[in-house]
Amino acid sequence: MEAQSSLHSPGERTPTSGQYEVINFNGKGTGLEVTSTAGNPFPPTSESDQSYRLVDPTKHKNSNK
Repeated sequence: MEAQSSLHSPGERTPTSGQYEVINFNGKGTGLEVTSTAGNPFPPTSESDQSYRLVDPTKHKNSNK
């Protein structure tokens, strides 16, 4: 699993499905989050120097009962 401190740029392919917080240029969270699915590009941010950090990876339920 990827380190949750890894930063990702808008347009970069999402490595792990989940909730990502928008991070300012100074490394602080903005409080804004987006849901992104693995393989899809991250959406544009409102400012050019922002990035994304995984805060809550998607959890899949085991369908074998």
